[in-house]
Amino acid sequence: MLLLSIPILVSIAISIAAIYKFIIYPTFISPLSKIPNAHWSSSISPFWILWSRYNCQENRRVHAAHLKHGSVVRLAPNELSVNDVGGLRTVYAGGFEKGQWYSIFDNYGVPCMFSSWHSRTHSARKRMISNIYSKSNIHSSTALAEQAKVILYDRLLPVITSISDSVRSTDGVDVHDLWNATTMDFITAYQFGLKNGSNFLNNEPYRRHWFGLYHSRKTYTFFSQELPRLSRFLKHFYINLTPTWVDDANRELEAWTKDRCDATTVYVNDGAAAKDSDPANEPVVFGSLLSGIEKEEKKGSESVLSDTTLRYPEASIASEMIDHLAAGHETSGITMTYLSWHLSQDLTLQDTLRKELLTLSPNMLLSSSSEKNIPSSKDLDALPVLHAVLMETLRLRAAIPGGQPRMTPYPSCSLGPFTDIPGGVRVGAQAHSVHRNAEVYPEPEKWDYMRWMDAENGYSEEQRRERDRHFWAFSSGGRMCVGSNFAMFELKLIVTAVYSNFRTYIVDDDGIEQTDGYTCGPASNKLFLSFERVVEQLWIRRANLDGIDGVVSS
Repeated sequence: MLLLSIPILVSIAISIAAIYKFIIYPTFISPLSKIPNAHWSSSISPFWILWSRYNCQENRRVHAAHLKHGSVVRLAPNELSVNDVGGLRTVYAGGFEKGQWYSIFDNYGVPCMFSSWHSRTHSARKRMISNIYSKSNIHSSTALAEQAKVILYDRLLPVITSISDSVRSTDGVDVHDLWNATTMDFITAYQFGLKNGSNFLNNEPYRRHWFGLYHSRKTYTFFSQELPRLSRFLKHFYINLTPTWVDDANRELEAWTKDRCDATTVYVNDGAAAKDSDPANEPVVFGSLLSGIEKEEKKGSESVLSDTTLRYPEASIASEMIDHLAAGHETSGITMTYLSWHLSQDLTLQDTLRKELLTLSPNMLLSSSSEKNIPSSKDLDALPVLHAVLMETLRLRAAIPGGQPRMTPYPSCSLGPFTDIPGGVRVGAQAHSVHRNAEVYPEPEKWDYMRWMDAENGYSEEQRRERDRHFWAFSSGGRMCVGSNFAMFELKLIVTAVYSNFRTYIVDDDGIEQTDGYTCGPASNKLFLSFERVVEQLWIRRANLDGIDGVVSS
């Protein structure tokens, strides 16, 4: 009888221990137990948030939880979400590191700057390229200006002119595809030089193939990103939670990028780059990485990158390049899609914007002359309507509205009123919620560019400060988007080139609603607009004669 009771007693003890560890402690004793639960099960199971992510409902559900429970909520036994400026400062400027979630952004088997878990390796990689993405460098880059001339005047504007003059003008064209092609050509030209970058604007069949591969695989990241151990375990039994064709697609995209890298390496090493007189062919990012790795190699084994970048330099460069071109083209392409969609609903605003754009000197109005003018970033930044429509699109339709997780530091930290939060807890914020603070952005679901028109909206200094502090389209802190200045300049150039010369009208916007997840574009992955050429007549500038300077539309 006693022998029979021993297994029973052991079972009872194990059950009690399990109940304590997985129910009583996390629900009533853990420091996290004081934090409001996003869902009744959040303290005992991650199922609710995992199910929300799997069904692409995370952003809206987490946002609803913040509206109900406040600025800090508990999503799972070991996961939190923050949604106030104080929380953003603590998490993203307070040394919280990244974790395994970001390993899905490794390429060729090695990490890139974005996927680096720890700040030291991230900083070392960032030092190699941050200068060429700085605002001062973007402003003064001859290479970028020459690349922009070719992409806008020799590729994009002729394509749109052809569309506006043809039957496709009434049927419309998929501008989501067109804008993504434009932004891809921009970022790859800056990375590899114009001659080794993409020419997706003039190669529609291949770009549709490439984008088809790129977008088809995006919906299959859940298991490898959220449940990596389970995914790896099941692979041992030949059970793939992610279809094998996704790996094939990734390999083809990596091979395409590696071809760009190899061609650029030959261009630089065989002396062709030194002899090339065309600044548009300068591989700005690629060259900066080569120089950065050369400096890092002098540190030898003392370098924090000795086991990765210095050991696998070619793979590391390619990993960085594919990360830049993927993020660089997609986020800006999404932004252009929503910006052109909002503008296409308001012809009066289009005309107001066009009038402002034509005050640039030089402007980007197409004419019979062969002159190709690229305004400086400084001049573009001085245009209030252009800046306002872009900022409001980035607010309401952030291309990356999803959570950006970090890990709490050891031994503990505080988040707002909650103290003694242990290390190793996943915590993050999402632009979807930060940008929908009704106290900062009244009627937050409304696209209202006047929020950013400081000369006209009557905002106080405090209101402007809070508005700017809550703008989080590029994240914040030391690991915020390194390409934000490039993106803003690129987007303003594209808008200026297009809307100086054309009006746009909606033909088919079914499925324009934004998806839910990390990087989010239209649910249909398309938007059809028609283009109408606008004939503008500039007044002759007579500033030296009588001070007249203006624009007349016909």
